[in-house]
Amino acid sequence: MKSRYYSFKSKVVQLRKLGKTYGEIIRIIGKNIPKSTLSDWCREIYLTSRQKKKIDKAIRDNSRKGMEVARIVNKERREKYLKSIVNRNKHLSSILKDINIAKIVLSVLYLAEGAKSLSRGSLYFGNSDPFIIDMFLYLMRRCYKIDESKFRCTILCRADQNTVDLENFWSKITKIPLKQFYKTRIDPRTIGKPSRKLNYKGVCKIDYFSADLFLDLMHIPKIIYKGP
Repeated sequence: MKSRYYSFKSKVVQLRKLGKTYGEIIRIIGKNIPKSTLSDWCREIYLTSRQKKKIDKAIRDNSRKGMEVARIVNKERREKYLKSIVNRNKHLSSILKDINIAKIVLSVLYLAEGAKSLSRGSLYFGNSDPFIIDMFLYLMRRCYKIDESKFRCTILCRADQNTVDLENFWSKITKIPLKQFYKTRIDPRTIGKPSRKLNYKGVCKIDYFSADLFLDLMHIPKIIYKGP
């Protein structure tokens, strides 16, 4: 046993003198020796500055490789998890074909993100997420007989954003023509402060001139929860 011990130790010392990292040494000798033991065996070895730089570089490279492997593993794990969510809920994909369910979803969405009081006779809904805006307008157009001319759109953005590009973007998402857009409003607090989120498209504010539709959306959740 002692001869085998000294054989391993001698090989470790030789590899360390060549400028190998402890991780590389473990892989070469094929034994899972604790790094604390390797460090103890090699504590009296003198390494040149070149060898130290080589070891430091190898450690950094291995660390980057480890981080990349971890990123890939985490990505695969997340994709698998998200797929499981889709699989267990995919039976819900057709429920919006029922106009009553669609109206419930619309009213709850408005209750969460819409204004709770009328402003100049219009309801107001705003969000920065194109998906939320798109879903809200899809449900409105599906559940009610909409007069498209009653829509108005206002973009709220940061000072360093291109207002023309934002208006064109939201016009495409909302299917509301640019002639029905109010002047884009820039947040003065953002002047001189560069945007960090490059994919941020500002907040899209939708107005629709209908007190009747507003009262409908406000009462539906109450009727569902408390009764007529």
